[in-house]
Amino acid sequence: MRTSPLAAALVLVACGPQPEPAPPPAPAASPPATASTEAPAAEPAAPAPTPQEVERQKAEAAAQQKLAQLEVEAQAERARWTPELRAGVTRLAETRWASAQEGLAAALRSEHRLPGHAERDAHRHPVETMAFLGLRPDSVVMEVGGGDGWYTELLAPLLAKRGKLVVTALDPSGPEMAPGTYYGRRFQHYIAKSTELSGKVEVVIVDPKDLRLGHEGQIDLAFAFREMHNWHRRGRRVQHNLAQVFAALKPGGTFGVVQHRAPESASPDESAERGYLPEAWVIEQAKAVGFRFVGKSEVNANPKDTKDHPDGVWSLPPVLRSGDQDRERFMAIGESDRMTLRFEKPKLAGKE
Repeated sequence: MRTSPLAAALVLVACGPQPEPAPPPAPAASPPATASTEAPAAEPAAPAPTPQEVERQKAEAAAQQKLAQLEVEAQAERARWTPELRAGVTRLAETRWASAQEGLAAALRSEHRLPGHAERDAHRHPVETMAFLGLRPDSVVMEVGGGDGWYTELLAPLLAKRGKLVVTALDPSGPEMAPGTYYGRRFQHYIAKSTELSGKVEVVIVDPKDLRLGHEGQIDLAFAFREMHNWHRRGRRVQHNLAQVFAALKPGGTFGVVQHRAPESASPDESAERGYLPEAWVIEQAKAVGFRFVGKSEVNANPKDTKDHPDGVWSLPPVLRSGDQDRERFMAIGESDRMTLRFEKPKLAGKE
């Protein structure tokens, strides 16, 4: 069958090139991100410090301030030591004193003493106290508790030529919060300021919780002044500490005690917290470790001390813990009533 021209044309048109298919529609664009309108979750608030933490922080700040003030005072004291003052102390230390009384009298007049120390002479009677204990210029002496150097500044020049002075002190490198660190640094500054004064002083660092003196059988005269109440109130260490002193002394050596005196009816446990101890109790404690009681002196007695002060012995000068409150009354009383006792380590073994 023949195809007509018109049909052939229609076939060519139908089978010719086809148009490109339309591309698929582009996916819809995501809407632009917008900043969140919600605030971020807040960090939980730090818990408020407990009352104990607040007190600890206050105590730390007070301890650091006290140590900083100590450095300022030590620097001022070093500056006070002029060449003339050093030369005067050298003369004292190089003198061959004929008697302890002569050497102490010269030291008491010397300008090397810490400012304010001379004001306490009338209450402490150092010449009479040391005469009672039998001090000599050639004695080997142990001061159990150097404090702020009140007796050290008198004994160091006296004993430098022919005797020897050993002084116990607390550790100056302990924790800043420890009270003993302050007292250790104070004495360290005292010793370091002048080799003319303290160059021949032997310092023994001790732990008050476990006193170890060493020097077994080497000491002629040991003394503990205003110390024993602390021995008792801080761990009941009286017997242990007395035994250490006993061991350090030579046979026939002397142990001297000056101690704030409580009424005889007082409980040692209670009175020690106020700085006082009963005299008979102190004597019995010393005898219990082997000491022989030689005698006592009233040279440091003060009948005006009623021993019933709000802050114990620390109400009185030189501490005056109450500040201006009742200051005149406490100043009129003066320093505490004190026992002055002399003991001896027997020359032969055995107790009294």
